[in-house]
Amino acid sequence: MFGISWAEFLVIVLVGVLVIPARMWPDVAKFLARIVSFIRNMIWKISDASERLKQQIDLEKPIDEILRTTTDDVLADFSTPIKNLKKTPKKTIKTKILKKQKGKKEK
Repeated sequence: MFGISWAEFLVIVLVGVLVIPARMWPDVAKFLARIVSFIRNMIWKISDASERLKQQIDLEKPIDEILRTTTDDVLADFSTPIKNLKKTPKKTIKTKILKKQKGKKEK
């Protein structure tokens, strides 16, 4: 318990019994009970909060993967045509567009 042995704990209790007068023992017991209760409540709150945080992180992992793959797919789709457009001269693109428009008009 708290890194001390039972023998050390017994010595602390005996010194406390000798130093603290008998009329104050109930008040000391109440005080120690409040401290133990407070520490237990804090431990429960911390463990509960850490468990909620762990669950939230576990829930967000699949969402992060979906967002990452979707973003990668979308960026890959956009980046491919841009690379092709940069390689072709502007006049070639304009002539292709004009040819398509003329073909539509003739039909």
